Amino acid sequence: MKKLFLLPLCLFALMACDDAKKAQERAQHERDSLMQVIDEKDMELNEIMGSINEVQEGFRLINEAEGRITVANGNPEAASSREVIRENMLFIQQTMKENRDKIAQLREKLKSTTVNVEKLTKTIENLNKQLEAQNQRIQELEATLAEKDILLVEQSERISTLNENVSALTADNEQKQETIQAQDKDLHSAWFVFGTKAELKEQKILQKGDVLRSGDFNKDYFTKIDIRIDKEIKLYSKSAEILTSHPSGSYNLVKDSKGQYILKITDPSKFWSASKYLVIQVK
Repeated sequence: MKKLFLLPLCLFALMACDDAKKAQERAQHERDSLMQVIDEKDMELNEIMGSINEVQEGFRLINEAEGRITVANGNPEAASSREVIRENMLFIQQTMKENRDKIAQLREKLKSTTVNVEKLTKTIENLNKQLEAQNQRIQELEATLAEKDILLVEQSERISTLNENVSALTADNEQKQETIQAQDKDLHSAWFVFGTKAELKEQKILQKGDVLRSGDFNKDYFTKIDIRIDKEIKLYSKSAEILTSHPSGSYNLVKDSKGQYILKITDPSKFWSASKYLVIQVK
């Protein structure tokens, strides 16, 4: 009788243990599921906060770049300053675009998350306001730089015009100087020739006993000299006769060691006053 009585108790105890084990397993599963949800939310929250921190870091870097531009803008004419401004403006534009994209991504994430949605929404809206305010400052800065660029272009054009005027004046002065020098050279130029009677007749320099009678004589047969410099003419002959008119006392005909004549002009202004052409007949 006792055995028959104990058997139902044992079966009941076994059933009770099995139910308890299942209940424990269900509880563990629920805890695991809850922890997984919590971990996923933590991961999601960390990801969102990481993006927010990146946007704020972008704002900080943009502010620093603005400061560098402001310093360089104090001397925009310098090539180094203009390069600093250009590089930092490019950096600001790129960083602004990255921040705008990150804020747009955050807004998309909020549509599918339940993690402090209200608080995060306010945070993201504040970031967007900062972005717009910063964008406004950048536009004003760009306008200021553009205005200075226009001024610099105008200054450059004025300087270029002045340089062109100076170049033109310099060229004009050089031309005038060349003209003056040419005129001065012509003013102090003279032409001489020496040759035998036959040679002078052949070149029509001597015609019927008259020297330079007509204007069709061969001018290329003459040698051009500067009367301020050339004061001696070697004739390479032991016989010499000056056929053109030149005042006496303004020259001497002397012989060298070989007995050949040399014309020495002692008073150039006086010698060439009657004629700028000198003709000497030699044998």
